[in-house]
Amino acid sequence: MSKDKQFVTEITPQGEDFSRWYIDVIKKAELMDYSPVRGCIVFRPEGYELWENIQRDLDRRFKETGHRNAYFPLFIPESFFQKEKEHVEGFNPELPWVTEAAGEKLEERLAIRPTSETMFGHMYAKWIQSYRDLPLLINQWANVVRWEKRTLPFLRTSEFLWQEGHTAHETEDEAREETMRMLTVYREFVEEFLAIPVIEGEKTPSERFAGAVNTYSIEAMMKDGKAVQAGTSHYLGTKFAVAFDIKYLDRENTLQFAHTTSWGVSTRLIGAMIMVHGDDRGLALPPKVAPTQVIMIPIGPAKTRDQVVGRVDELYAELKKAGVRVKVDDRSDVSPGWKFNEYEMRGVPLRLELGPRDMENGQVVLVSRISGEKRIVRQDNLIAEVETMLADIQRDMFEKAKKFREDNFYDVETLDEMKASMEEKRGFVLAGWCGSAACEKQVKEETGATSRNIPFEPEKKKSKCLVCGDHAEHTVVFARAY
Repeated sequence: MSKDKQFVTEITPQGEDFSRWYIDVIKKAELMDYSPVRGCIVFRPEGYELWENIQRDLDRRFKETGHRNAYFPLFIPESFFQKEKEHVEGFNPELPWVTEAAGEKLEERLAIRPTSETMFGHMYAKWIQSYRDLPLLINQWANVVRWEKRTLPFLRTSEFLWQEGHTAHETEDEAREETMRMLTVYREFVEEFLAIPVIEGEKTPSERFAGAVNTYSIEAMMKDGKAVQAGTSHYLGTKFAVAFDIKYLDRENTLQFAHTTSWGVSTRLIGAMIMVHGDDRGLALPPKVAPTQVIMIPIGPAKTRDQVVGRVDELYAELKKAGVRVKVDDRSDVSPGWKFNEYEMRGVPLRLELGPRDMENGQVVLVSRISGEKRIVRQDNLIAEVETMLADIQRDMFEKAKKFREDNFYDVETLDEMKASMEEKRGFVLAGWCGSAACEKQVKEETGATSRNIPFEPEKKKSKCLVCGDHAEHTVVFARAY
């Protein structure tokens, strides 16, 4: 076997070095490669197709809730950022600037888009005149740039892909309802489509989006116990409306400032999905997002090859027609066993094997990537069996990830308990917090963990602050995070 075909086995075990495992997997599975620009990656077709599938399903959900897509410029004038002080202070360390073009120095620096609240605000001020123009519900699929000091492919890169929704409303109640609606859309998508259980809650003031009144998030646990913020939704109040003069004539013919929201998820969902579901064999992709849901592999001696491959092609056509994302690997220069390992490493949810004996018996063998379960099924019932097994795999992956989170979620009463827990175990902790920024800061300084969110439905309500022992205003999830 040639050297380039040995890559299936070259994956660092998770228990040895989780970060190394992650890099090995995304490289071996050909999801990405490093670009010559620091902190930027190239999405290879296997990786970009994951994003396309995420984008397709999310876009459907956005449109079902009344949102439309538009596109706004990549370059944002510096003066726009000066209009909302808190916003510019939050993003300034990460902003790259364009200062020259066509050989001449620009009169005003242009930021390369880190997020688009300011550009949307400028345009909304032009488009919104009356309550009849509201609500205005627009989403944009785009790239953004934040010059990160520490990067990790998919999870944190200097340039990344995302969607950002920006809406304007007549009243605070309507805007808050929108903020929570989109958080729910994110939760349902991540749990149903990516099979990742998440915790919904509100961010503490120190973790809020720059310029927001309230920020809400969904938080997911990776297999090393760290957290990934999988999506955020922000109620911006009238802050950006005041800064950008987004006014409308209300139903009593009085000028009012609009209430705005913003919300987004990014390609970090790909990284989170890999870290939640992957194992020492490589990727494990939920069927709903997997670029290839079924890999078909003909097996048997050379003398029966043409007959077996012919039948595989017929079954392939049936599955394809039924909407299953399916591929055939009929290469004769590598063994079936090597193919089994390769497609397990690539995370394909379901393997279909067909040999001469299976042909005689009118059956095929289906093998689950997740459980390893083998099912012998009749060819005349193949589509129904494949659809059932893919649904089972999707459900089992969610339940497995949920159980992992439950097994690595601890509640603590004091900071000393939290430190001991984090030294000995991986995972999240649930603790009481008095609401003091000083206590929250002390937790971060002494444990390296940050407040992930204040969950809407915590397992337990905490009565005392883990740092000072005073009455707990909030029950908070803390974790180390990417």
